Amino acid sequence: MAVLPIRTVGDPVLRTPAEPVTRFDAALARLVEDMIDTMYAAPGVGLAAPQIGVGLRVFVFDCEYDPRDESVPRVARTVVNPELTLAADGELQDGSEGCLSVPGLHFPTTRALRASVRGVDETGTPVEYRGEGLLARCFQHEVDHLDGMLYLERLTGEVRTAAVRALREPPPSPERVQAAGDELRALRRTGS
Repeated sequence: MAVLPIRTVGDPVLRTPAEPVTRFDAALARLVEDMIDTMYAAPGVGLAAPQIGVGLRVFVFDCEYDPRDESVPRVARTVVNPELTLAADGELQDGSEGCLSVPGLHFPTTRALRASVRGVDETGTPVEYRGEGLLARCFQHEVDHLDGMLYLERLTGEVRTAAVRALREPPPSPERVQAAGDELRALRRTGS
C-alpha cells in the first residue's frame, strides 16, 4: 500500500475518458488499496483512478471520515465501472465544491441533490450506493473524473471567470490549502 502523487489540472490524463475494468485481480486490489491510502492522506472524500494517473473506471469514497476526529471510523468504499443515476425529481443542490486535482480552490457548483451509483467492487461483487447532499455530489464528481471532466467545466458565468483567473495565479499557500480543508470538513459535518 502506498500514497501516490495526485495529478493536477493540466495533466492530460484528467481530460481522458477512463477505460472499463476487465480484470479483477491482485493488481486491481493493490490499485484500490493505494487509492484509499492516497484519498485519506490528501485528505479527501473521494478519489478516481485518473487522479493518480490510471485510466481505469474506478473510484473510492468515504464522505463520513474526518481526519481531525479519530472517533469517526474509516469506511472506504469502492465502485468499479460505475453507472451514475440522478434522481428523477430533478431537485438540485448548490454548494462549494473542490477537487484534489485542483488544490486549494473551491467554487459554487450546482449538482443533483440525490444520486446513486451501481457497479462492482474490486472483487467483482455487485454494489449499489444511494446518496443525498455531499454523498450525491461525490458520486457525480468522481464519475465526471472517469468521463474525463473536471468540475471546473461545470462552472458558468462569473464563477467560471473567477476559476479561470484563479488557475492563472501561483499555487495556493499551505495556509490556504488548510483553510480549504477546514471548509470541506465543515461541509461534511453539516451534510451539505
